[in-house]
Amino acid sequence: MSTSLEVPDRLDQVMDGAGLLAGAANIIMQLAHPGVGYGVYESKVESGQLFRHPIKRTRTTLTYLVVAARGSDEEKAAFRKGVNRAHAKVRSTPDSPVQYNAFDPELQLWVAACIYRGFEDVNRALHGDLSPTAAESFYKEGATFGTTLQVPPEMWPEDRVAFDEYWNKALDKVSIDDTIREHVLSIARLEFLPAIVSRLFGRLNMFFTNGFLPQQFRDEMHLTWTDKDQKRFDRTLRTIGAVSRRTPVRIREFPYNLLMFDLRRRMKAGKPLV
Repeated sequence: MSTSLEVPDRLDQVMDGAGLLAGAANIIMQLAHPGVGYGVYESKVESGQLFRHPIKRTRTTLTYLVVAARGSDEEKAAFRKGVNRAHAKVRSTPDSPVQYNAFDPELQLWVAACIYRGFEDVNRALHGDLSPTAAESFYKEGATFGTTLQVPPEMWPEDRVAFDEYWNKALDKVSIDDTIREHVLSIARLEFLPAIVSRLFGRLNMFFTNGFLPQQFRDEMHLTWTDKDQKRFDRTLRTIGAVSRRTPVRIREFPYNLLMFDLRRRMKAGKPLV
């Protein structure tokens, strides 16, 4: 197995298992938009319920990430078809606190933007800043997180400057109420996993979750974060990044490489992908 000390500068190079440390933070960011938050919280898709089917839901979510970043057009189309079947059931009702529709491209753009920001933040925390040229190329590749679903290519902001404008404007819609706050805190504490896992690793996962959240999202979550916390977080992520760059690729990219293999196996066998 080969190793590499190069800093990843392409989207398909950052499928690093260490990035899972930012998973709960990214979920919080996505669900901070009320339309997304209640769409997930009220979803009637039984197989997609994280607290009832944690392995299946996690597999589907992570497979989407690796397919979007590395999949062929055929693989993306097949996965999109499976996701669309599930999303068809995700619509608000007259009793919902907010109106939402999982096929709304604006909501999907927000989700895609959060995912892109997550990849960018993880890459920066583990490996440092990219060069301006590499950063712009990395950004353009990030459109795949939206276009793999229902976001038209032209909706993805043209460049990083346009993305920042979109992001800052979209932050005006961020609002986390008590219902969604408790739901995502349970995720961050790993309470969807067996109790022993939550007890052993829940507090540590909360630390990484808090560290990866931008301040506005921390405020919405009523979380505190000190300068001491930030220094500890930065030091820990630099260490993890240094280890990651010296780790054999097959190990570093687990579980994404396994999930890509599983997707192709399922497609070949004609099994459901979602």
